[in-house]
Amino acid sequence: MNQSKICEMLGIEYPIFQGAMAWVAEANLASAVSNAGGLGIIASGHAPKEVVKEQIDRAKSQTDRPFGVNIMLMSPHVEDIVDLVCQEGVKVITTGAGSPGKYMKKFKEAGIIVIPVVASVALARRMENDGADAIVVEGMEGGGHIGKSTTMALVPQVVDAVSIPVIAAGGIGDGRGMAAALMLGVEAVQLGTRFLVSQESTIHENFKGAVLKAKDIDTTITGLATGHPVRGLRNKLTREYEKVERYEAGQETPNWERLEEMGRGALKRAVVDGDVKNSSMMSGQIAGLVTKKDQTCQEIIEELVSECHDVINKNQQRWAK
Repeated sequence: MNQSKICEMLGIEYPIFQGAMAWVAEANLASAVSNAGGLGIIASGHAPKEVVKEQIDRAKSQTDRPFGVNIMLMSPHVEDIVDLVCQEGVKVITTGAGSPGKYMKKFKEAGIIVIPVVASVALARRMENDGADAIVVEGMEGGGHIGKSTTMALVPQVVDAVSIPVIAAGGIGDGRGMAAALMLGVEAVQLGTRFLVSQESTIHENFKGAVLKAKDIDTTITGLATGHPVRGLRNKLTREYEKVERYEAGQETPNWERLEEMGRGALKRAVVDGDVKNSSMMSGQIAGLVTKKDQTCQEIIEELVSECHDVINKNQQRWAK
C-alpha cells in the first residue's frame, strides 16, 4: 500500500488507526496495533494523571513504534493529562468532546501532532483554523458517542472543506470499508469495533461474545433526549433507557436523575464485569460484519490491507474494460 501523508507524518506503516474506546483502548491493545504497523491509541477518558501515566509507561515497554493518547477535553483531569503527554514525549494525540485550541501552543512546543475527532464540517474547519495537523471524521455508524451525519455523507464534505489530512471513522470494519473511505479522499481509516474482539483486547469475554453474535440491526442509539447520543448493542438496559427517554405517563420531560443513574458505570459493567444485560456495550453498526474470534491485531490489519488492495485492484480492472 502506498504511503499516505498520515503514514509519513506519524511514521507508521499502514494508514489504520485504532479507535480510542474508553475502558477498552489501554496499553496492551494500543501497543499491539502499533506493533502491527497501525497507530494504537490509549484512551485517557476521565482517568487521573497517575493512571494514564501507567498506561503510557506500559505502552513504551511493549512497543518502540509510535502510539497516541486520546484526551477527553471534558475530563476533570484534562489539564494534568495535557501536561503529562507533553512531558512523556507522546508523538500524537487525538481529542474529543471539544476543541483543543487553548492547548495548541503547548502541544506544538512539545512537538506533538494534534488530531481532533469531529462530527461536522463546521467543526472540521474550526479545528484546522486552530492548528490541527489532521482530523478524524466520525460518522454516526460508529460505536459510543456519535454525531448526526453518516460517514458516507460527511467524509467527502469534510475532505472538500479542509486542506489537512482526513481520517474516516464509523462504519468501517473490513477492507471493503477501508477502500470505500480511501475513494472518498481520506488519508487513513479508524476502526474501533473490529479491534474490540482482537486477541489483545482485554475486555470481558461476554462482551466479545455479544459483538461476535450481533446482527446488522442489533445496535441502537440511546441518550438522544440528553443531547449526548450513544450507540451500543441492544440489551435490557437500552430497552429500559429508551422507555425513560420517551417519558413516563404524566411527565412533561424525562426523568433526568433516573437516566443519569442508569448510565453511571454502565460501560465498566460491560468491559470489566461482563454484564451483557445491564450495561452499555458500546459498538458500531459493523458488529454484524465481525465474525472472526481471537484474531490478533497483526492478523486484523494484514487482512484489512489485503482486502483493500483486492477491492481496489478488481475495480480498476472492471473500470478498464
